[in-house]
Amino acid sequence: MMHQKLARAGLLTLAVALSTAAQAATPAATTAAADTAAKAIEAKMIEWRRDFHQHPELGNAEVRSSKIIADHLKKLGLKVKTGVAKTGVVAVLEGGKPGPTVALRADMDGLPVKENSGLPFESKATGTYRGQTVPVMHACGHDTHMAILMATAEILAGMKKDLPGKVVFLFQPAEEGPSDFEAGTGKTWGAKAMVEQGAMSDPKVDAVFGLHVFSGMETGTLAWRSGPLMASADSYSVTVTGKQTHGALPWRGVDPVVAAAQVVTGLQTIVSRQLDITKEPAIVSVGQIHGGVRYNIIPDEVVFEGTLRAFDEAMREDIHKRVAHTATSIAAASGAKAETKVTKIYDVTANDPELTAKMRPTLVRVAGEWPWTDNVQKSTGAEDFSELGKVAPSLFLFLGISKPGEEKTAAANHSPFFFVDEKGLIQGVRALTHLTVDYLHGGPATN
Repeated sequence: MMHQKLARAGLLTLAVALSTAAQAATPAATTAAADTAAKAIEAKMIEWRRDFHQHPELGNAEVRSSKIIADHLKKLGLKVKTGVAKTGVVAVLEGGKPGPTVALRADMDGLPVKENSGLPFESKATGTYRGQTVPVMHACGHDTHMAILMATAEILAGMKKDLPGKVVFLFQPAEEGPSDFEAGTGKTWGAKAMVEQGAMSDPKVDAVFGLHVFSGMETGTLAWRSGPLMASADSYSVTVTGKQTHGALPWRGVDPVVAAAQVVTGLQTIVSRQLDITKEPAIVSVGQIHGGVRYNIIPDEVVFEGTLRAFDEAMREDIHKRVAHTATSIAAASGAKAETKVTKIYDVTANDPELTAKMRPTLVRVAGEWPWTDNVQKSTGAEDFSELGKVAPSLFLFLGISKPGEEKTAAANHSPFFFVDEKGLIQGVRALTHLTVDYLHGGPATN
């Protein structure tokens, strides 16, 4: 009963705030009213987040999530399209005046991770990942992204008569990859598939904003940087072929195990000794290795796979060539052969310098007394938000969700212990609403 009373009180406050916003004469007044509305909708946003968290779904299987989102957006009077890129939702808000078009993006998928948070709304869900039944968890905060954008949509819908232009809400599936992902199949998913199906062209988007919650940063912190922010991500595999023989008679064959071990070691010299890392950082990692079936048999073949990360396209291509050359040359020195396959997955996520500079005053204003930085350290994680940035100028933010004093010890994204301090989510709503209002009005609002 108490929750119902609080919800009714919040809705009344929200209605008043949105009515005030609709009558606002200036962008500054509009963003101020949006802040009041954000506070009023905060409790409902957290309820959405907890519901999504308790019912996570893997990439391209976000059926329940997308239905909740689509139903909400339809109630707001937006033009809603479902089934985009399989389970994605695209909604368009048309303002009361002519103007540019802004897109706002949230990803929806969970991960094949067994949650161990102990929360009362801890996930017990399972899903199918690469043909196997696995536990599923929102271990990367996509549940918060959905809730933040749903709240942002409700606030902006309430002031649409006063907004010039359009707002496109992109609820994207499979940012972590589809649950049946296999590298090199040529299939597209997530942001790229949404772009291919017109999500950024109907209507044509002039600027796109997005955010991602991160542990390791104090709750409510807004962090961004101009230029490269998150790395490109590529997968690679190396197949080392030798000649099978008895383990007691290695000279009768060619040992692919030893050759593969030497290749793995050799690959680590690409970044440490062959690249100019004063320009940009890079990573070459091996994630798995397989070979042999018995302790005393030297096998014919060893296969290992890994990931490549870079922040510069020319350096990225150079790494690809060096991986193949290193593997082939070292294997040949042992009398073995090596075949390398590299698959590009996500490109570098880079913030448009002009857009970033233009919107900096907006973000500083939103931060207020909360922590912020406009020169955050680059992340070697990857994001397919990069696909949206190829179509329109983009700005991507990090939002801190670790309690003060726990930043250094907080479990990382993708951990079964990943934890979100929900007090910081309102900063995400404020950031997206302020960015949208200011951009649609031609620039940051001033008091």
